[in-house]
Amino acid sequence: MALFKKRTVGKPGEWYYCLQHKKVEEGPECPAKDRFGPYASRVEATQAMETARERNLEWENDPRWHDGAGRPSDDPGT
Repeated sequence: MALFKKRTVGKPGEWYYCLQHKKVEEGPECPAKDRFGPYASRVEATQAMETARERNLEWENDPRWHDGAGRPSDDPGT
C-alpha cells in the first residue's frame, strides 16, 4: 500500500505553463521541474514566458544584485 497518492489530476482553476511541451495546462500534468505556476487564470499561464522575461530584466538591472562582488575594484588598496 502506497503511503502517498500520486496526484494525476490538478485542481480546477490551477493553471501551469509546461516548458517541455510549450503549452498551458489546467492542473499539474507534467513534472514540477518542467513547468511554471500555478497561475490564477489561463491568460496568466499563457503569458508565463513574457512574465519571466520581464522579471529577469528587472533582476538584471536591480542595483541591489550588483554589489561589486567578482569585479575588479577601483581601490588600489584591495
